[in-house]
Amino acid sequence: MNVGLVGNRRYQQIERILTTMAAEAPQLGVRLYLEPELAAVVPGSGAASLESAEVDILLSLGGDGTLLRGARLACRRGIPILGVNLGRVGFLAAAGPDTAMDTLRRVVRGAYSIESRLALAARIGDSGKDFLAVNDVVVHKGGIARVIQLSVAVDGEEVGTYSADGIIVATPTGSTAYSMSAGGPIVVPDVDAFVITAICPHTLAVRPLVVRASTNVSVRALDPVPSPEELLVSIDGQVAARIAPRQDVTVFRAPQPVLLARIDPESFFVRLRQKLQWGDLSDRQG
Repeated sequence: MNVGLVGNRRYQQIERILTTMAAEAPQLGVRLYLEPELAAVVPGSGAASLESAEVDILLSLGGDGTLLRGARLACRRGIPILGVNLGRVGFLAAAGPDTAMDTLRRVVRGAYSIESRLALAARIGDSGKDFLAVNDVVVHKGGIARVIQLSVAVDGEEVGTYSADGIIVATPTGSTAYSMSAGGPIVVPDVDAFVITAICPHTLAVRPLVVRASTNVSVRALDPVPSPEELLVSIDGQVAARIAPRQDVTVFRAPQPVLLARIDPESFFVRLRQKLQWGDLSDRQG
């Protein structure tokens, strides 16, 4: 079995986990493939390069940001990804640092399930280049603190013009991330929909909007803009590109889903309660 590993080397536990996995992999019949950042942590481990390798599954060692980065890679390759959380929340992760080795053993045995999550594609103008997003696509402004005018349309029909810091288009997976922080609803992962959430709208009348995942959502920044170089589109909070005023950012369903591997059949609502303290009133009871 070929297993790819992506990770964030700033976590203290990662060297121990990689060393243990590299030592036990031959006995499990596993060939490990590491991205360069991880290969530098355990030189001489015998692991091959992940860059152009064909792997059966990807393991993410790190926090939520590492898993999102790995999920985009796994999505493009059509393979599942399993998160081993070394960070604080780890909402999408399936295991922790103390169970990393047992997780690899269970992966080899095929003792895991797959959750299919829809992903987003974003296109700037008529560039023809599509960005892939697992959580969200955000059109926003950098620089000085002031609102901008943003026009939103769904399947070519105008929704309205927003005065806000930006617009978030999120998947159900991303509904528990930036969109939730901006006041958007939490959407159960198997709901086939996008969430459109304004960031700090300059009116009390604007509320988040849920639309079918089969629609095309267009966001356009209108004049005046303080300076064109301050208009940005961000992908999962990790990849950014500049956009011009009155240039459409079109967001639509990506052709391939994200495949999240799970070890235990933990429900979405259990994760909400455990990871986000959803509905937890214990701190209010005397």
